Amino acid sequence: MSEPLPRGANFRRAKFLWELGLNVAGNPATPYGGDRDVCITVGNGSGERYRPALRMATGSPILAYDVVNGGLDMAMVNPCGFLTQASRGVGLFKEPLPLRTVAVYPSWDRFVFMVNPKTGIKSLKDIRDRKYPLWVSVKEDPTHSTRVFIDQALGYYGFSLADIVSWGGRLNVTGAPADPRRMEPLRAGTLEAIFDEGLVIWFDDALKHGMQLIELEPDHFEYLASLGWRKAHIAKEAFAHMPYGHDCIDYGGWPLYAREDFSEELAYQVARSVAARTEQIVWEDAYTGPEQAFTQSEGTPFDTPLHAGAERFLRELRAARQA
Repeated sequence: MSEPLPRGANFRRAKFLWELGLNVAGNPATPYGGDRDVCITVGNGSGERYRPALRMATGSPILAYDVVNGGLDMAMVNPCGFLTQASRGVGLFKEPLPLRTVAVYPSWDRFVFMVNPKTGIKSLKDIRDRKYPLWVSVKEDPTHSTRVFIDQALGYYGFSLADIVSWGGRLNVTGAPADPRRMEPLRAGTLEAIFDEGLVIWFDDALKHGMQLIELEPDHFEYLASLGWRKAHIAKEAFAHMPYGHDCIDYGGWPLYAREDFSEELAYQVARSVAARTEQIVWEDAYTGPEQAFTQSEGTPFDTPLHAGAERFLRELRAARQA
């Protein structure tokens, strides 16, 4: 097992700064869309000015533009589907961006559309045709990746969340997926719909309280696939109150990506760190080992090719395993 930190006072100071920054960014009072994202910069601070060599950040899907333009060297997005859109030039992006995957943090997730059967709604198209004034629970940040996906999914039928509101509906906005603002009306039986991911947190509770899954039509899946979204499945055995298997959209994987022409050596060093620090990284249950971060799996469904530096490390990792 590698030691928790490299030796030296400088790294203890860096850990001190990291913990302070994490606490500021993680303030529960800060709303989604506020200062909740973190940028990690590695460089040289020995002179009068800090000289950054590597800047990595979390944030929205459109941070891809900052990566391409050089404001950031790497960014991490949830889920893989948005990196697919950026590299293909579809959905949010009007032209393909020269991006490559450095590593993918494994995360199993699905996106589902659920309704209270009292509404009589059987499909997303029903909502449009009936101009139903739905009370639907979604993330509160309008720039959140889930809100972007919802716009894309409803857009196939020519309507939006704004249209639902204009028909007399309302949004039940939440921060975390199990926000009390969602769970209290859900358990009271008054909430009419939930459109969200993060299933391991709230989904079985919704099934337990009578929410039903909306099935997507084959042509809708085809349309979403053209935007970079993968069709996925939830097995009946996956959740205690799951009545049957359900096809939906894969919302898994958190890819870290860089420009295609970004330094191969630095990309290699970052990729290598996945294995070097694997015992210190906080993994989800989907994690099976370092190699998974560079290969296809249930938790790493990426479509953007690996960066040359990541490919180099993966070859070394496989060679070491076979030796």
